[in-house]
Amino acid sequence: MSVNLKHLSATTLDAAKTFKKFKIGMVVSEWNSEITFSMRDAAIEFMKAKGVSEKSIIVHSVPGAFELPLGAQYLAQQKRIDAIITIGCVIKGETKHFDFICHACASGITQVSLKYNKPVIFGVLTTNNLQQAQDRVGGKHGNKGVEAAETVLKMLQLQRSLEEM
Repeated sequence: MSVNLKHLSATTLDAAKTFKKFKIGMVVSEWNSEITFSMRDAAIEFMKAKGVSEKSIIVHSVPGAFELPLGAQYLAQQKRIDAIITIGCVIKGETKHFDFICHACASGITQVSLKYNKPVIFGVLTTNNLQQAQDRVGGKHGNKGVEAAETVLKMLQLQRSLEEM
């Protein structure tokens, strides 16, 4: 696999004054909390470093990845929330449960984004084992929480630039 040796969390996104205007919701799965809380913390630190006010980052927890879409929808319904990051981790087990959860989670998050016309970022790891998840939260692949935070800021920039046309 070509990404095995890459550190993908490097960013070129500059801090911007416009980021202070954004209110960003986060929905974090409590399942696999060692992984998800690391992603949450990295995302928050990244956004603060780019100019998002800590009080403008609204964090809520849900039990697992399956509940992320509904948690995201609850936040999307709030007019004051500009965008949402979903954070979760599903690790493959011995049954098809993994496939059902991953599909429902991805589809649900996509539907929320389209229904509310707000960026809803898919920050959900879907790994074969715990080591792969750990490699993506500060290991050899960086921290995917940072990537989710960068993505939400870039999507908000895109949305604002199109609104100004």
